[in-house]
Amino acid sequence: MRVHERLEELGVKLPKAAAPVASYQPVVVDGHIAYVSGQLPFVDGNLVTGKLGKDVSIERGHEAARACGLMILAQLEAAGLLERVAQFVKLGGFVASVPEFTDQPKVINGASDLMYEVFGDVGKHARSAVGVPVLPLDAAVEVDAIVALKA
Repeated sequence: MRVHERLEELGVKLPKAAAPVASYQPVVVDGHIAYVSGQLPFVDGNLVTGKLGKDVSIERGHEAARACGLMILAQLEAAGLLERVAQFVKLGGFVASVPEFTDQPKVINGASDLMYEVFGDVGKHARSAVGVPVLPLDAAVEVDAIVALKA
């Protein structure tokens, strides 16, 4: 099944790919690997900000990570690569959190679950879920991706 058909079947609409907020490219391709820069969580057009364990719940963080995943797909779409995805190789998840917060993996599951939901086995990936003191624009979550592409 084509990715666009699967998204439609799931009722998932991709957001408009966000423009870079600094000096970088949203997607860089080297051979058959696409590197997607860290994406921030926009839900209903608003950036999800704050710290997990303080003013952002695990549920809201999970939703934010899913939004980052949708933006990764939007960036791949904007680069003309969405239908060329052969395998999600790795997601890197960063969670702005207080020192006592230890549920970063539960938060980043929002992005991981999305990839499996859309791509099935192709969406299964290696992953990191790291707690950090602050992210750009006070975002609660940031997720990047490494994706293998079909020739």
